[in-house]
Amino acid sequence: MLIGIDASRAVTAHPTGTEVYSRRLIGALLALDSPHRFRLYFRSAPPAGAFPGAELRVIPFPRLWTHLRLSWEMARRPPDVLFVPAHVLPLVHPRAVVTVHDLGYLYFPEAHPWRQRLYLDLSTRWNARAAAHLLADSEATKADLVARYGTPPEKITVAYPGVDETLGPVHDPATVEAVKARYGITGDYFLYLGTLQPRKNLIRLVEAFAKFEIRNLKSEIHLVLAGKRGWLYEDLFAEVRRLGLEGRVLFPGYIPDEDKAALLSGALAFIFPSLYEGFGLPVLEAQACGCPVITSTTSSLPEVAGDAALLVDPSDTTAIAACLQHIATSPALREILIERGFANARRFSWSTCAQSVLGVIEQCAASALCREQE
Repeated sequence: MLIGIDASRAVTAHPTGTEVYSRRLIGALLALDSPHRFRLYFRSAPPAGAFPGAELRVIPFPRLWTHLRLSWEMARRPPDVLFVPAHVLPLVHPRAVVTVHDLGYLYFPEAHPWRQRLYLDLSTRWNARAAAHLLADSEATKADLVARYGTPPEKITVAYPGVDETLGPVHDPATVEAVKARYGITGDYFLYLGTLQPRKNLIRLVEAFAKFEIRNLKSEIHLVLAGKRGWLYEDLFAEVRRLGLEGRVLFPGYIPDEDKAALLSGALAFIFPSLYEGFGLPVLEAQACGCPVITSTTSSLPEVAGDAALLVDPSDTTAIAACLQHIATSPALREILIERGFANARRFSWSTCAQSVLGVIEQCAASALCREQE
């Protein structure tokens, strides 16, 4: 069988979220002992040797790449099944499997520009109707698809994403300090890693940190909000200034993969107070690096974090501040969360995810063949 994959998101310069998912999952699919052939479609050329064993098709196009250029490719030379790892199914396609990562734009429309909300809503409706099968990152997202789009539950399979197997704690203090120095971080710190955008609830995190600071006047602990700037980030910077936390709240920018483990290993805790997540991979990455986690009681996050995190109402800044206090003052609690975190992170692997995804693709191909033979 020839399996086509939209790999356009797998080669972005600073991958987050769906880009990381695409890159890791495609690599895991290619690593399986499978009799199938894989053809990957790109907007621009991937790095040499990035996807060994696959046929690479680079098909550049200036605008509307998915619906115009990829659709044209599907019409001319269709694979047996097309797999789309991130949301958008081309208008012209063979039998297709699509991953829908989350429906956050429906729950928190104010966190997304209106054009983006409209596009995501229309494309998800199209996916739910036109795809042969949908993949969801969590049971929470599957339930959302059933409730909000009326998708039959049997048309959706949950395939949990994995954690990079090379990601783990950095035990050498000199290495951790060198990475901290590279980003201007000194002393102890709470860490957030991810895009700076409203859905991540970072303004409330800053307000909670201000309450923590009031309770701990002589504290030298910093709050590090690391990640690239998303939409509507200006309000976050304004809140830091309003609270007089310049110098206490640090913005080091995007953190490349090679520095992520060291920063997580050196942090007092990883704070992820997001209002909504389809999965929450950063929680698992922190746990794999031996970093205690504070995260939200909402959406998929309790499902992903398991019993290995402090769960908090993301709308309650006093409760978030109390969690910061517990972590900062209880080494015993930190050790419990670290050990539980290691065990929880081991539940999620890209190999297992790839096996589930390939099984769905094979079932879709088999059902199409049966219909052709009837």
